[in-house]
Amino acid sequence: MDALVDALGVSWLGFATAFGVVFLGALVQGSIGFGLNLIAVPAIAAVRPEALPAASIILALPMTFGSAFREREHIDRDAILWSTLGRLPGVALGAWIVVVLTAEELATMIGGMVVFAVAMSLVTSRIAIGRGSQAAAGFLGGLMGTSSSIGGPPMALLYQHEPGGKMRATLGATFLVGSGLSLLALITAGEVRALHFQFGLAMVPAVLGGLFASRFFHGWLDRGWLRPGVLAFAATAGMVVILRGVGVV
Repeated sequence: MDALVDALGVSWLGFATAFGVVFLGALVQGSIGFGLNLIAVPAIAAVRPEALPAASIILALPMTFGSAFREREHIDRDAILWSTLGRLPGVALGAWIVVVLTAEELATMIGGMVVFAVAMSLVTSRIAIGRGSQAAAGFLGGLMGTSSSIGGPPMALLYQHEPGGKMRATLGATFLVGSGLSLLALITAGEVRALHFQFGLAMVPAVLGGLFASRFFHGWLDRGWLRPGVLAFAATAGMVVILRGVGVV
């Protein structure tokens, strides 16, 4: 373990902090369908900022696969196709704006979109789930996931009124495809190095532990607490992205 910690360029305290926070993030995402990187990214940024965003995308791969596989009978398969078609241009745009925009401009744009979407979901009726809305959520998720590693809110807001099993499994399946595309885009852009794989893989045990523990919260959340949890975390995600961009977190 000493060799691993040294290779990652962090202290034991830093490693333990990141490991614990990733476990908590996986617990949240396994419970409500998203939230891993919302919680984990600030901690990783504090102990090894050079590992972002690629390491957070790498550690999300087993999380999304596990969520989709565990409740696979509830997956909305149409969402995988149409959100992926929408995600492709979003991923490309996200990779481009990482290079072009400043951190402040990027944070303001992405965080503002999420907070606005949460506000609208509180005062309007539900958005009809169909090809167009799935593609739009995929586009926004690809844009946000590639540029900030927090791509969950758009799809989560679209499925916020659906049963818990369908929401978690569908988000897991679509995020699995989306995370793979975002990682491929960053590799193509030359933004992925050995450190990213080392850090991401070192956090996998924490991800699997949190995913396993989350199964004990499904019953409670599915009795009316899932949507409030989704809205709260989506709003928090938007604010975190804005605050990170201006250097507060």
